[in-house]
Amino acid sequence: MQTIKAAVCHAFGEPFVIEDVHLRGPEQGEVQIDLEAVAICHSDIVYAEGGWGGSLPAVYGHEAAGRVSSVGAGVTGISKGDPVIVTLIRACGQCPSCGGGKPTSCETPYDGDHGPLKTVDGGKLHQAMACGAFAEKVVVDQSQVVKIPSDMAMDIASLLACGVITGVGAVVNAAALRAGQDVVVIGAGGVGLNAIQGARIAGARRIVAVDMSEDKLDTAIEFGATDGVLATTDKPWQDAKKAMGRGADAVIVTVGAIPAYDQAPRYLAGGGRVIMVGMPHSGATSTYEPVNFAAAGQGMIGSKMGDTVIKRDIPWMIDLYGQGRLKLDELISNRWSLEQINEAIADTKSGSARRNVILLK
Repeated sequence: MQTIKAAVCHAFGEPFVIEDVHLRGPEQGEVQIDLEAVAICHSDIVYAEGGWGGSLPAVYGHEAAGRVSSVGAGVTGISKGDPVIVTLIRACGQCPSCGGGKPTSCETPYDGDHGPLKTVDGGKLHQAMACGAFAEKVVVDQSQVVKIPSDMAMDIASLLACGVITGVGAVVNAAALRAGQDVVVIGAGGVGLNAIQGARIAGARRIVAVDMSEDKLDTAIEFGATDGVLATTDKPWQDAKKAMGRGADAVIVTVGAIPAYDQAPRYLAGGGRVIMVGMPHSGATSTYEPVNFAAAGQGMIGSKMGDTVIKRDIPWMIDLYGQGRLKLDELISNRWSLEQINEAIADTKSGSARRNVILLK
């Protein structure tokens, strides 16, 4: 066991505590990564607030990048010293979902209570989302990492672990958007901006951003939205349809707000689909009339992590970034140290940040 620093959540809703924890080395099929950057996702915050339950104490964090410092037996294609992105997408490669090309829906469970982390006195320390990346190092399954170019900045690379692939993937993979179709993106935060980028890259005719903030709508235009609609108006779907001249082929809901889900079908054209990305707290519900979906041939589809196949999609997105077609630098609002993580989380919760990144080196 080695001793590392990590931000530990001991009680839901309470600040993280920076403390020493123990991390074992990599076992069969695992790799150890010395982290250099980890971005803060709203999912980390919801978990830490108890919105989805979970085991405590825990180390959260799942948008990370660093260098491989050790590999376990049976690891292939990854070597010590490789720069990599670390994701929460842990895939067994053997279950029906993995075999069907859907690794984000892997059916083999992972028990983070019995992962590589322990408290310094040998007690349980939950490795949240199979990552536990609010720490100096992680040990994860080899399926969770993707090699990146040696000259790619780690803070930029970390964004590709969740927020970017979730937003772009929701449009390209889940909605399977075709060139010339129309898209509404509800929520112009970190994931929403990437859904807008995905729609632009896929060749959407109109991309309408819907948000409660004028400033965020201005940013959405910078990322590729053709139109912006304030969600605070009486019937924002009417403004969106006016901008498009019709309903949307895809509505991407990137926020976990129930009013956004309640209203999402109102933006649709016949045959359109609502792509459900944002995750409300457990127990929250929306209500719909099934007859409307049946009569108009519409539907709702859940999309986890943008239905991403990381070894296919992340290299593609890195190439787009290199061509200047995918904005990543512009997504970072601020950079913080691990000791400042509670301040960074407070800034993220304010709603003003696109993505805050913790620098570990």
